[in-house]
Amino acid sequence: MAVFTGLLLVDKPAGITSHDVVDRIRRAAGMRRIGHTGTLDPAATGLLVLCMGKATRLSEHLTGLDKTYEGAMRLGLITDSHDLDGEVLEESPIPSLDMEAIQSVCNRFSGEIEQVPPMVSAVKVGGERLYRKARKGEEVDRPPRCITIHEFRVLAYAPPDVSLRVRCSSGTYVRTLCHDVGAILGCGAALASLRRTAVGRYSVEQALPLDAFTGPEIVKERLIAMDDALDLPAVYVRNSSQALIAEGSSLGISDLREPCPVQEGWVQLKNAKGKLLALGVAQATLVGPRIHPKRVFI
Repeated sequence: MAVFTGLLLVDKPAGITSHDVVDRIRRAAGMRRIGHTGTLDPAATGLLVLCMGKATRLSEHLTGLDKTYEGAMRLGLITDSHDLDGEVLEESPIPSLDMEAIQSVCNRFSGEIEQVPPMVSAVKVGGERLYRKARKGEEVDRPPRCITIHEFRVLAYAPPDVSLRVRCSSGTYVRTLCHDVGAILGCGAALASLRRTAVGRYSVEQALPLDAFTGPEIVKERLIAMDDALDLPAVYVRNSSQALIAEGSSLGISDLREPCPVQEGWVQLKNAKGKLLALGVAQATLVGPRIHPKRVFI
């Protein structure tokens, strides 16, 4: 059985779940240890970043990356899921609007905001996912979550649809942004289509369609090595320090080839050739940062 380690960029088609994509890649690669770093709703398309083999231990540093989406918002209706897959609760006439008027409302959501997740979502409340409660007809209070909207841009308006681009922090529900915009406009709105175009520095243009992954050869060809996967600060260690990393011992200034670029936080520990040896956490001390290996790969 093949064992691959690294990241794989997949362009998800509409109509299947993110877990379905993982299952398809498992069959193509002939291995089980594969996970994704952030789901897309079944109707959505676009970039899924998959972690394979040892790279699954990098996933916590990829799930929190900013996301970029393009899609369409349909004015004139409200649904229980905030998208077109849900039950239509209300329909309203659309007032006379232009791109500038819609953009001015979208601008209200720029920066750090609080967002209440929709009932039809995977967020857990009371130990149970909200969509399961919604299926039982339950409506519960959902605590708002702090998110950041870097860009909420109107690209075109052809009534009743508004073309959008959204660049946001992880955990943002674009369909809820549409719902909230519709509430301010007074006519309601729901997400009509969505495509994820970027996750951090990774673009959907770098991905292959799911159907292109027909066997282990193409998976191997498209792998992004762990050494190049993350944007965390890199610390280069002396050869003599690799044994310390392997046993999980902390590293000081004398164990490094050059000064640590940060005083605190996560860093990549690499050898002179750039091979990723471990992820560690730097902690400030009176004599400079000390690095504690947390995810060791040697």
